[in-house]
Amino acid sequence: MTTPRYATVVLDVDSTVSGIEGIDWLAGRRGGDVARKIAALTDDAMRGAIPLERVYGERLRLIKPRRDEVDALARAYVDALAPGCAVALAALRRGGVDVMLVSGGLRNALFRLTLALGLDEQSLHAVDAHFDAGGAYTGFDESSPLATSTGKRTVVARAGATRPTLMVGDGSTDLAARPACDAFAAYTGFVRRESVVSAADAEVRSFAELETMVMGPVAFSRYNRQ
Repeated sequence: MTTPRYATVVLDVDSTVSGIEGIDWLAGRRGGDVARKIAALTDDAMRGAIPLERVYGERLRLIKPRRDEVDALARAYVDALAPGCAVALAALRRGGVDVMLVSGGLRNALFRLTLALGLDEQSLHAVDAHFDAGGAYTGFDESSPLATSTGKRTVVARAGATRPTLMVGDGSTDLAARPACDAFAAYTGFVRRESVVSAADAEVRSFAELETMVMGPVAFSRYNRQ
């Protein structure tokens, strides 16, 4: 059996494991100016134009998502799963690779996706949202490092992931985790942010490529930026 090049693969979720941006999906239910403003703020944060901590709470305050809407988002995440993702992650796990999901998204909405991928609750690191007894939004875990630009680096370091570790994602907050990992691959299957790709160790366009990068006989350099 081939020895994996990485003992742990850490995955972003929004626009990586799943093809949606959860906060933008929730904003879309508000429509109009709210949806446009949230989409612009999300894009600015993912490109690194503004720190995530400047917009994280503001976006949720503007949307005020209800519990039932977050439940609907949980189903949407699963429906928008990246092509080949479940198959590739199952192959990695069979090969002895640990898989972690590290996301600035809402944990409440990501738990269903985690289970759909065959992962356990401990594999998911995300931000808790809070609701009252009637399902109205009351806030989020403001102590979570994942609501900040460099929080993924903190979470990966604290998790004690087995090395070597590969971080995979599409945004600047994923790239910021690079110091806690051995390599960073920019995932461009849904969106390609040049500022992220240019700073990555490699670019992968699909989960089939990711599986080969981690497990296959093809050299890592095949996926280096062209």
